[in-house]
Amino acid sequence: MTRPATDTTPLLQADQLTRHYEVSRGWFSPKATVRALDGVSFRLEAGRTLAVVGESGCGKSTLARALTLIETPTSGQLRIRGQDTAGPHTRAERQALRREVQMVFQNPYAALNPRKTIAATLAEPLLINTRLSAAERQARVAALAAQVGLRPEHLRRYPHMFSGGQRQRIAIARAMVLQPGIVVADEPTSALDLSIQAQILNLFMDLQQAFGTGYVFISHNLSVVEHVADDVMVMYLGRVVEHGSKQRIFAQPRHPYTQALISATPALRAADRRVRIPIHGELPSPLRPPSGCAFHQRCALAIPRCAEQRPALREIDGRLVACDVL
Repeated sequence: MTRPATDTTPLLQADQLTRHYEVSRGWFSPKATVRALDGVSFRLEAGRTLAVVGESGCGKSTLARALTLIETPTSGQLRIRGQDTAGPHTRAERQALRREVQMVFQNPYAALNPRKTIAATLAEPLLINTRLSAAERQARVAALAAQVGLRPEHLRRYPHMFSGGQRQRIAIARAMVLQPGIVVADEPTSALDLSIQAQILNLFMDLQQAFGTGYVFISHNLSVVEHVADDVMVMYLGRVVEHGSKQRIFAQPRHPYTQALISATPALRAADRRVRIPIHGELPSPLRPPSGCAFHQRCALAIPRCAEQRPALREIDGRLVACDVL
């Protein structure tokens, strides 16, 4: 799976990715379709971090499951190092694709097997996916454990003997032990204290610098996103509403939804605080999404056309924005 340094193939590429679910509404009602992902496209390059942000229910976790091959997209194309994940693959090829993308979960308390020692937890991916000898597996586990800040005696212990921050370090080590090209991190710091969050974020960045890993970093915390991301993709009700570099989006958000999200980001210094832009109303039901622009019912800039026509992503000021009012 190793590519030459001059190869420009992205680590990860999604084109019009969708994931729909059929939901029962009762004995005498037809099934409804939930469009959890509705045409999501992006590229991820080596050594870069794409942050995916939005309210709960916008499709972030569904996207994570699709990218890690836990779920099969309904339509669209997903490529890992240029290989189509939906194509006909042998078992070995499928296993190689799965090795390339690993995941760090939100809850460090539920992510680890309580019956396995830390050494066994970290060695298990190597045992399943590689032909390394026992001594080689032990050496790699010890080296990576030290790299994430664990001491040698920690490897003999069980998960219940660690704090939340230490457990997340173990989970990160487990994701990195196969040296994947891509790591999907789904709210990896939301269950941790603020002081520990900074340590974990710095660990992510140190490992990225060491291995050149590409991150898909899913979060609702825009302060965290501003610290770690290179690019930001804002989602609303399964669709991308704004996508561009972190610098452009945080300096001058263009979509009304992005403006509201960023205005709510807390800041310590008064000079960094923004005028709060309220979002009125509730998130629409995914069983009955609005016609046209999904955000038009809560948008202060909406015009009649917004309820009729779904806006396409178009380039505005160096980023992609799905809004016909701008």
